[in-house]
Amino acid sequence: MGTSLRVLFVTNSLAHGGAERHAITLMNRLAERGHECHATYIKGEHGQRQRILLQRGGTVQCLDAERYFDRRALQEFATQIEGIRPSVIVAANEYALMYSTLARRRAQVPAPLLVTYHSARLFGAKEPLKMLAYRALFWSAECTVFVCDRQWRYWRRRGVFSRRNEVIYNGVDTEEFRGAVAAHDIAALRRSMGFSTSDFVVGMAAGLRPEKNHVQLVEAIARLRGQGIAARALLIGDGEMRPMIEARARHLGVDRDIVITGYQSDVRPWMMACDAIALCSHTEALSLAAIEAMAMRKPVVHSDVGGAAELIFPGWNGFLFPVCDTAAFVDKLATLANRGLSRRMGENARAVAERLFSESRMVDRYEQVLLELSGA
Repeated sequence: MGTSLRVLFVTNSLAHGGAERHAITLMNRLAERGHECHATYIKGEHGQRQRILLQRGGTVQCLDAERYFDRRALQEFATQIEGIRPSVIVAANEYALMYSTLARRRAQVPAPLLVTYHSARLFGAKEPLKMLAYRALFWSAECTVFVCDRQWRYWRRRGVFSRRNEVIYNGVDTEEFRGAVAAHDIAALRRSMGFSTSDFVVGMAAGLRPEKNHVQLVEAIARLRGQGIAARALLIGDGEMRPMIEARARHLGVDRDIVITGYQSDVRPWMMACDAIALCSHTEALSLAAIEAMAMRKPVVHSDVGGAAELIFPGWNGFLFPVCDTAAFVDKLATLANRGLSRRMGENARAVAERLFSESRMVDRYEQVLLELSGA
């Protein structure tokens, strides 16, 4: 390769989240291309640390910040920047941007700062006030990368942008998520969960958090079964909403039709056990889980939030439905209960993932932007 970069990636933590997964994928792939990559995370949540595979002297360091703004952690970060002297700093979301901006200033290292922004919209009374403070940090950054066009338009209207702004779609390894699982293994996994070959299994791969709105899928399953469709749900993940989800399933009499796997380090076999994938989120930027499902030939039914309309071409590789409109959601799922249609749309989903949302395409774009920012 040509010019080599020294890139410092900064994340809030290494908890199991999309922004963290995205940062780890980028640093790993750039390291494979010969760039020297380093990782710093602010809070002591280490769930994805084992996924970081750096080369050429790359380092992974945790600041162990004990409060929202930790002066000791900030000074330690500034010292790291002085030692690494990165050619570019990449911060994931606004909290990492705050620490990166202040530590870069304290270290007096003139590395350009790029922020990858994964938030889709503001919620609650306090969020607009917080963003007023964060906006100045975006303005001082050399570049902001948004993950879809709709997100960029939303934040531009609210004054959230940098000197340079790019839209780079999230991408997944389309070979890793090809879905090459033997049919007998899929059948065995379905049997182990109590699913029959005739069941219409709708999967959802997401942490059980309020914004993911798993309860709507539980309600949809109850309505589908009321229509005579043998629908079951496979919730791939775990989290704080599990007791509420289970309680709602019991109340609707579908507790035997809802399976929660708990956290899974490899979602691929579980997704392959599904006939379709659903996302009922109140908010998303550009869902990695949706792209992974598409790469595995699964049609996706997605609430029309964030960049969903840039992923899903209704009637071709999945369907969109208005947020919280359970009747529309049920209608789209019922259409996919037709196995032949579902398989055809799954093949189309794979083609869209390969063409627009491959990991290599994403990394190429980031590498070019980073090289340009560094002046290489």
